[in-house]
Amino acid sequence: MKDMLVKLIGLPDISLEEARLLKTEKIVFRRAIAPEKHIVSAWVWEHFGEYWKSELEVAFSRQPVACWLAQRGNEILGFACYESTARNFFGPTGTLESERGKGLGKILLIKSLESMREMGYAYAIIGGVGPEEFYKKMVNAKVIEGSEISIYENLLRKS
Repeated sequence: MKDMLVKLIGLPDISLEEARLLKTEKIVFRRAIAPEKHIVSAWVWEHFGEYWKSELEVAFSRQPVACWLAQRGNEILGFACYESTARNFFGPTGTLESERGKGLGKILLIKSLESMREMGYAYAIIGGVGPEEFYKKMVNAKVIEGSEISIYENLLRKS
């Protein structure tokens, strides 16, 4: 998988989409907070696995927490982290399959990228991208040529 680069100036406005999802779906987007680390961590492990759980836990070590959530009531629907595996890296991010196609992923992505811009970054790296087309469409991200060999190259794996 390759990395992608995204310009943080001129990100799309998501305020109308966020307001629509709140009104029609009762979905709230917010930054995670420390007391819920164990709940969010267990949810990520259940739905996305141990590697993403590890990255999420690093996001919770940041102040403020470097993780955005989408939730309906007491149910987590999606998450997005940044500055977990490396400085200036976006990810991991995921949405429940049952909630995909509603725009949650886009809003979580933009909120995370806006947070990175507020930290002073002009560009961000989306590491080890799976859905290239999603990132191209949502934020005009560009593939970083030669990035197939990346920070994840020698990742330890269970036997």
